[in-house]
Amino acid sequence: MNILIQQAIIIEPLSPYHGSRQDLLIENGVITQIGQLGSVQADHVFTSTNLHVSIGWVDIFSHFCDPGFEYKETIETGIEAAAKGGYTEVMILPHTSPAITGKSQVEYILKKAENKKVKIHPLGALSKNTEGKDLAEMYDMQKAGAVAFTDGLKPLQSAGLMLKALQYVKAFNGIVIQVPDDGTIGYKGLMNEGINSTRLGLPGKPIIAEEIAASRDLSLLSYTESRLHLTGITSSSTLEQIKNARANGKDITCSVTPAHLFFSDDALISYDSNLKIFPPLRNAAQQTQLKDAVSNGLIDCIASHHLPHEYDSKVCEFDHAEPGMIALETAYAATQTALGKALSPEKWVQLVAENPRKIFHLSQPVIDLNQTANLTLFDPSITYIFTEKEIGSKSKNSPFIGKTLTGKVIGTIYNQNMHQNEYNK
Repeated sequence: MNILIQQAIIIEPLSPYHGSRQDLLIENGVITQIGQLGSVQADHVFTSTNLHVSIGWVDIFSHFCDPGFEYKETIETGIEAAAKGGYTEVMILPHTSPAITGKSQVEYILKKAENKKVKIHPLGALSKNTEGKDLAEMYDMQKAGAVAFTDGLKPLQSAGLMLKALQYVKAFNGIVIQVPDDGTIGYKGLMNEGINSTRLGLPGKPIIAEEIAASRDLSLLSYTESRLHLTGITSSSTLEQIKNARANGKDITCSVTPAHLFFSDDALISYDSNLKIFPPLRNAAQQTQLKDAVSNGLIDCIASHHLPHEYDSKVCEFDHAEPGMIALETAYAATQTALGKALSPEKWVQLVAENPRKIFHLSQPVIDLNQTANLTLFDPSITYIFTEKEIGSKSKNSPFIGKTLTGKVIGTIYNQNMHQNEYNK
């Protein structure tokens, strides 16, 4: 299969073509020509008014629910959601049934997802069955293909176990991913504690629950001299702690979600259960601090926190709704819309393609002749209304349906697999 990309601006610092507008011809998954190719014949053609091409995007925190919860998402539908969102690689959470706590579960995921248009990287659990009691078989999982370790949506509460986990991964230069949250603080909270929670009559989750947990984990990181990635950051105080830890030479990286950049807790006035997420949306002041942290480079990655839920888990009273939203399909457009001109194409590619690969030691593709294609195509200038037909996920729990967004994913090419979205050329 031959694929022609017409007049795309190449965004890839390692490429000799970085910053230039070129045609690219991909033949059987390999980039064979780059230049002004004119009327080359191809089976598929990508073109758009302001077309950009970069190395494929990576999401570091998604839930594909398979095995055990296939009524929410499957490997196949998760891959479709990722491709629609411009991702060629996705790191998936261990909250399956059985949980990804051993070699066999990692191998199951890799086998089921092989030779697809999106490459799946399993995240191994830190603790057995993500119960937070005993360490899981991290070494065996790492050998089988797990790229990092996390208890994901159930962050480790035991300081002792977190200490052991950070020490354990040092043996193979591994990394721990943690959502900083002290579960004993505001454990019944449904949204951010503040003026809006009082107005809406909903129990609040104080932001200090994140800040205390982050402080603990950064202290443990300092003691162990290990590697830690904090995701779902919502607090300016947490950001300051991370900044100080880096200044002291600690190996700490962090990520924020598109939802926390796009929405503040003001949006919950509608009681939209799709906006009930973990960590909760914070106030507008914290939202502004997060945007600034993305712009100034303190935030390393954008993590979607894609969390599918079936109809009954979301279309119900707010206090009974499960937390989480689908997010892969809207990650780019939501972030681009929230940050506007502050988010250049180069900055976005750094956040979702370059930095994730560096942090998690994933292979680095290059846009050059005779290189295997691992590409994302996007147009930052297209404005459109997001609709349900653009959702690839099995679940539809998105607060972005009906929202006007700027920034459109045109398609992806991964090896010999291609995905093309509908769009106005």
